[in-house]
Amino acid sequence: MIRLGVVGHRGYEELPAVLRMLDELAPALGLELHYESELFEIAGGRELDDPSQLDAMLTLGGDGTLLRGARIIAPHSVPILGINLGRLGFLTCCNADQLPNALMRFARRDFVAESRMALEARVFNSRGVERQQWIALNDVVLHKGGFARVVSFRVAADGDPIATYGADGIVLSTPTGSTAYSLSAGGPVVYPTLDTIVVTPVSAHTLAVRPVILPASVEVTLRTDAAAEELLVTVDGQVGTTFSSGEMLAVRRADRGVLIVRFPGTSFFTTLRQKLGWGGLVDRDK
Repeated sequence: MIRLGVVGHRGYEELPAVLRMLDELAPALGLELHYESELFEIAGGRELDDPSQLDAMLTLGGDGTLLRGARIIAPHSVPILGINLGRLGFLTCCNADQLPNALMRFARRDFVAESRMALEARVFNSRGVERQQWIALNDVVLHKGGFARVVSFRVAADGDPIATYGADGIVLSTPTGSTAYSLSAGGPVVYPTLDTIVVTPVSAHTLAVRPVILPASVEVTLRTDAAAEELLVTVDGQVGTTFSSGEMLAVRRADRGVLIVRFPGTSFFTTLRQKLGWGGLVDRDK
């Protein structure tokens, strides 16, 4: 029996139908379903109360749902099978109409669990005391709020100053997150199974500033003199905190990675072509 945690986004219209399909398929495939509390209210069955006891995690939604599922099971090494109910679904393995085949292949163990590097982010107050900590699969962003002025960010790697950036923010991303906010800010596409930390300034106020790719062994620290109400730390676009002058944001590779399910016959470059429209010139009739 495979103990499968189920996390979903109730904002998708297809979710109830997908949950019914999942409930019908599970017994024959040897799946024991454990629903997060929000889904337990509509699906019944078993409630997900101890992530450490799971064999795998199923996420029903988009990339944001998968990122939330990764935080729920952290720091346990549990493979995540992402089913896309949205538009992009860059991290998910397939769309909802492929759920039966995906579950069948998963139950037969006909899949690859790719280990993706994660980040550990910590905020230290002005006295050097850690006040918050998170795990991120995509990125950690220090950025300004809704005011219109340049902020100076002092960025260092293992204490060695990299630069002082005049920008709207700094994105620290994993290779997995290199195709998310970092890419939108002008960062490079990095193969997702590599171990690196990508430093990408957001709207830098000088053309000389470029993204930097660092080894995963370093700890990146960020400081600024901006006031508390002006800056935010955002983790995977979903959780975070305010950030004050005199505080420090420290980001390093997490002790454990995140296992993402991929099926044989698919590749990262196939996903780039399909999801990001990579493919060169559009074919035209001659």
